[in-house]
Amino acid sequence: MRCMSLTSELVALCHRQETDPGPDGSWTQLTDEDYRSLSARLAEEADDGPLWVFAYGSLIWKPAFESVERQRATAFGWHRSFCLDMVRWRGTAAQPGLMMALERGGRCDGVIYRLPDGDKAEQIERLLRREIDDHESVSSVRWVPVRTAQGVVRALGFWVGVTGRGTSLGQPLDRVARVLARACGHVGSGAEYLYNTVSHLEEFGIRDRNLWRLQQLVADEIRSIHGSTLGASA
Repeated sequence: MRCMSLTSELVALCHRQETDPGPDGSWTQLTDEDYRSLSARLAEEADDGPLWVFAYGSLIWKPAFESVERQRATAFGWHRSFCLDMVRWRGTAAQPGLMMALERGGRCDGVIYRLPDGDKAEQIERLLRREIDDHESVSSVRWVPVRTAQGVVRALGFWVGVTGRGTSLGQPLDRVARVLARACGHVGSGAEYLYNTVSHLEEFGIRDRNLWRLQQLVADEIRSIHGSTLGASA
């Protein structure tokens, strides 16, 4: 198996200490009642069986929820894309970043997690509070049919089919690589996010062709930026 070009040593070069600027006042923040209402609606739309969550990015390596089962799954009609503009979290206003969402077209191989039996609305609300914080993002939360070895199930997906303000759809990989090699926010860098995603997908035997190419491009970009400071190990 080929090793990743993007290494932890290269990722470390992208880290900077940044201050959390707080919520952007131009977005409409969700209230506690909004979260309760949305989670109740999604719980009503859920199937009678177990609650599944589809993970394709950070939910794979930082799920922030308890699960009792996980397995590979494929969402057809969607593909991973660094298309969410970030001026917080993993970017700043001075050096904006990009985060992943699912754009239309193609297929996305990921992982589904089955949550413990219990109050679905309560479980969904915890997920919503992790993933979204404004009204403008609500439409990106949806039930996604995914194919598994046992058949098709419906799983809750986040940042699916995003459009409009705050998105940069269909960007070429070389442009994305330039952003990820430079952007860093108070929770970490874009390169770190990519590295964690690709390496954890590899653990499941999943190699996303675009992400694999992207990690090579980001590694090259970091080397071009920090060439004079790189040690032999990088």
